[in-house]
Amino acid sequence: MDKLYWLDQIKLQDRAKVGDKAFYLGRIMQRGYPVVPGFVVSAEILRQFLENLNSSESLVADLPHSSLHLDVANWRQLQQVAGRLRQEILTATVPEEWVRTIFQAAREWQTGCLILRPTLAVSNGTPSMKNISGLLESVFCQCEPEAIAYALKRTWSQIFRARSLLYWQRAGINLQQISLAVLVQPVENAIASGLLSANSSGWEIEATWGLGIAIALGEVQPDVYYIQQATGIVLEQQLGNKMLAYGVHTAPEAFSQLVPKSALTPDHTCLNTYLLQEAQQKEYALQEEYLQQIIALGTQLVSELGKSFTIKWTIAQQNTSGKLYITQVSSPQSVINHRHFIRGIGAAGGRVVATALVINNPQHKPEQLPKGVILVITAIAPDWLPLLHQVGGIITEQGGLTSHAAILARELGIAAVVNATSATSLIQTGERLLLDGDRGEVYRIKGEGESGREKEMEMRKMPENPLHLPISPSHPVTSHLPMIATQLLVNLSQSSLIEQVQSFPVDGVGLLRSELMVLNILSGQHPNSWILGGRQAELLELWSEQIMQFARAFAPRPVFYRSLDWPQDLPSLSDNFQSATQSMLGERGTFSYLRNPAVFELELQALARVQQAGYSNVNLLLPFVRTVEEFVFCRRKVEQALLTEVSEFQLWMMAEVPSVLFLLPEYIKAGAAGISIGTNDLTQLLLGVDREQGQLGKVFNERHPAVMSAIAQLIQMAKSAGIPCSICGQAPAIYPEIIDKLVEWGITSISVEPEAVERTYQAIARAEQRLLLAAARRKLH
Repeated sequence: MDKLYWLDQIKLQDRAKVGDKAFYLGRIMQRGYPVVPGFVVSAEILRQFLENLNSSESLVADLPHSSLHLDVANWRQLQQVAGRLRQEILTATVPEEWVRTIFQAAREWQTGCLILRPTLAVSNGTPSMKNISGLLESVFCQCEPEAIAYALKRTWSQIFRARSLLYWQRAGINLQQISLAVLVQPVENAIASGLLSANSSGWEIEATWGLGIAIALGEVQPDVYYIQQATGIVLEQQLGNKMLAYGVHTAPEAFSQLVPKSALTPDHTCLNTYLLQEAQQKEYALQEEYLQQIIALGTQLVSELGKSFTIKWTIAQQNTSGKLYITQVSSPQSVINHRHFIRGIGAAGGRVVATALVINNPQHKPEQLPKGVILVITAIAPDWLPLLHQVGGIITEQGGLTSHAAILARELGIAAVVNATSATSLIQTGERLLLDGDRGEVYRIKGEGESGREKEMEMRKMPENPLHLPISPSHPVTSHLPMIATQLLVNLSQSSLIEQVQSFPVDGVGLLRSELMVLNILSGQHPNSWILGGRQAELLELWSEQIMQFARAFAPRPVFYRSLDWPQDLPSLSDNFQSATQSMLGERGTFSYLRNPAVFELELQALARVQQAGYSNVNLLLPFVRTVEEFVFCRRKVEQALLTEVSEFQLWMMAEVPSVLFLLPEYIKAGAAGISIGTNDLTQLLLGVDREQGQLGKVFNERHPAVMSAIAQLIQMAKSAGIPCSICGQAPAIYPEIIDKLVEWGITSISVEPEAVERTYQAIARAEQRLLLAAARRKLH
C-alpha cells in the first residue's frame, strides 16, 4: 500500500482515487468546516486485491477486468453470481502490511470503533449516477487488525451485491469504470444525528438521538424542523417517533467486558442498540443551542454548495458537551459542476469572467496579450508588468501573498489567485473561467447550460471598483470617515493609477516602487544598457518625468521614492529576472550600488531634477540595506547630488534585513531620518521562507510571533531615537487584525496597496478608538 489519503490533504487530482464522498468532505474540511478526521484507502488498493484473488473460478479470475455481462433479468443467475463473487472476497486474505498500515494510522485517534464508508467515483464518459442511497452501506468495526481486515472486505464486496450489479447494468456502467475507495473515520457516541436538506424554497432538518444509522435503516421517525432559509427562523417543528438509538463501545477493553470472548467474531460491528426511556422519546433530540449551530452551518455552506444541497451531521459526545461535525456532503450535479475546480490563495480581490490564456513557459514572454483574458502561468516576474495592464485576471501555480504576481495584481486592481497547483495543466487556453480572487477559487463555467450562464451573469453584476469608495468631486471620500492620527499612505508604481488614487484619504505615497515604475519606460532593457549605449540623457529625462508625475499629483503630501532593488550589473531585464527567480538574495539593494554606482547616481540626478522643478515633497528610501557602510556610501552620494540642500528632503532606509534589529542606532547616527518596515523580506529572512512559495507562507507568515516581535522592537527603537517609523510591507493589508498592535506600539504611518486603503483606514480608526476608550477607563478608575 503506497499511501493513505488524509481528508485534509486530498487534492483535485486525487478525486478518482478517493471517490466523490471523500473528495467533497475533504474539500469542505480544507475550507475550515467541522468534519470528522479520516483517511482513504484508495480505489487502486481494491484493484490490486481483486487481481490477486487467485481464484479457480473463471468469473472471479477475470476481476477487476471483467465487465460481467450477465442477464440481470434472470434473478437466479444474478443471485448466484453475486453470491460467488462476494464469498470469494470475504474469504480471501488482505495483505498483512495493508492491515498494519490502516491499523497504525487509526490508532492515532485512540478510539475503539471505526466506520468504513464506501466512496465511489465513476470514470469520465459514463452516465452520471443518480441517487444511490442504500446501495452501498457503511461498515462499523472494532479498531483491531482482524476486525479492520474483515470490515474492509465487507465494504469492497458491496459492489458485487445483487442489487448493485442490477443497478450498474441498468445505469449502463461497467465494473471497470467504477472506482471504489474506503473512507476510514473514528466513531464517537453522539448526542444526536441527522440531515439538513436545503433548497431554494426552504430547509428541512431531520434529527434523532444517537448515531444517524437509525434514520438510514428506517428504524425511527426523526424529528423534523422546517426552516426559512433567508432568515434561519424555525417555521414549524414536528416531534418524531424515536424508540431506539445507536451508540458505540468506545474502547476494546470495555467492549470485551460486555461481550464474552466466544462471541467476538471478526465481523462484530461494535455498535450498540439501546431503547430510549419514555420521557426521552417525547423530547426533541436537538437542544436549541445545537439547532442554531446547524442552521448557522447551513447558512455558511450556501456560499460553498449553492442553494440546494444535503449534509449529514452528528453532534459527537465530548466530555460534558457536544461538538457538531459534518459526516457527508452531497449536492445536485448542476451545483457541484460549478463549484471551484481549482483552489489556491486569493491574492487580489474581485471576480472576473473571461477566457483563459495558458502560458507554460514564463521565460518566453509574448510581445502583447489579448485584452481581458485570464492569464494562467507558472509564476510572474516583475518584467511582465507592462503586459498585465491588458489582462482581466491572473492565475499562477506558484507564489504566496507577497509574491511578485500578488503585489502586481493588487496594485493594478486585477483579480488574482496564486499557488493554484497544476493550473497550467488543468486549464486549457480558450476555456471560459470564473476567477474569484476573494475566495481564491477558479470555476470552469463553459458548457454548463443555463445554470452556468446564470452564474456568469451574476458575477458580471459585481462592482468593478474593488475599493468601494464613493469617489466624486461632489462627495469627498473623507466626508464619511472618522479622523485618524496615524498616517495612512499608499504603495504605488503606476502613473496610470494616480488620477484614481490621489483623491483617496491618504497622507501621501509611502512606497513608490522604482523597479515597477521604470519598467514602463525601459523597453525591456536594463538601465545599464541605456547608459552603456550612450542614452543616459534620454533615460534621465524619462525617469525624472515619471517621478515628477507622482510629486505633482500628491504635493504637498510626501512621496517616498524607493531606489532600485535590482542587481545593477546585469545587461538585460530578462536575465535579471531569471536570476531573481533563482535567488531572492543576490547582489540586490544598496550593496549593488557599491559594485556599480552608475544607475544609482542617475536616480539621484532624476530626484534632483524633480527638486529643481519646484517639488520638495519627494524623499528617498534605500532598499535592502545590509551594513552601515552601505548606508554611509549612499548618504554621501545623496549629498553630492545636492538633494540635502532642500530642507524638506529626508533620507530613509528600509528595515527588512534582520541585522537592522541590532544596528538601527548605528544607522541613525549615520544619518537615517526614518525607517520603513518591509514585512515581506523581513518575514522570509527571519523564518527562512521564500515568499514566492505559497504553501509555507500559509503557516509562516507576518503574524508569526518572531516577526511581530521584530516589528514591535523596531517601532520601539525608532520611538526611543525620535525618528518616524512606517510599515510598507503587505502585512497590514493582508492581515488587518495586526493593525491594532501596530497602532498600540506607536507606528507613525502605515502604507498599503490602493485596494486596501478603505479597510486599513477603518482598522486604524477602530484601533485608535479602542486605545482612547481604554485610556479613559483607566483614568476613570
